[in-house]
Amino acid sequence: MAETRAVKADRLTVSRGGVEVLHGLSFTIAAGRVTGLLGPSGCGKTTLMRALVGVQRNVSGTLSVLGTEAGRPPLRRRVAYLTQAPSVYGDLTVRENLDYFASILDVGAAEVEEALRRVELAGMAGRVVRRLSGGEQARVSLASALLGGPEMLVLDEPTVGLDPVLRGELWRLFAELAEGGATLLVSSHVMDEARRCDEVLLLRDGELIARGSPAELARRTGTEDLDEAFLRLVLKDGSG
Repeated sequence: MAETRAVKADRLTVSRGGVEVLHGLSFTIAAGRVTGLLGPSGCGKTTLMRALVGVQRNVSGTLSVLGTEAGRPPLRRRVAYLTQAPSVYGDLTVRENLDYFASILDVGAAEVEEALRRVELAGMAGRVVRRLSGGEQARVSLASALLGGPEMLVLDEPTVGLDPVLRGELWRLFAELAEGGATLLVSSHVMDEARRCDEVLLLRDGELIARGSPAELARRTGTEDLDEAFLRLVLKDGSG
């Protein structure tokens, strides 16, 4: 039977520099869906994502990804991680970057072309990455993450710096990937992007203050304005 929970966390705690950043989080993430990780800057979103992909130190509690302990070697080809900073080589062209990562993953030229098409970079394939805009560099990183058909994509602020049209195209791509069976965890500090997610995890100061679909959060807070919903949840939680 297929795994229905892509992620399961139980009392997940992370400390950095002797300070506790995540405070005993317990949650699950459903497989084959787009889950938004929402919250203001500094609330712990990136720390949580780093724990999920196994690159965060001082982690306690339990955390499993695709049925395996987070960070274990078998997950390296199954989980792709897109960091906030572009994770490609600035002195190579777009295509050279993708060809390089494709060779590591042992995937062919057709998959490189498909990744370029999906992030709308086919027309820029011959351009040197350092001469691209920040948003374009982020799309090169995303194209690299798509290579190999990962079962789960962990995307840290993938739409920052993109114009509204391209943001909409990427969210449609995320939905398409989920429909194909992939699990996506997408972080953002823009509450309105929660509307595009199947489910949302809301973080504040390292605490999980709410989870549910955007419609469920709207019902619970009595407002369709997601910024206002977040404020009401904070007040209800007693943190504000």
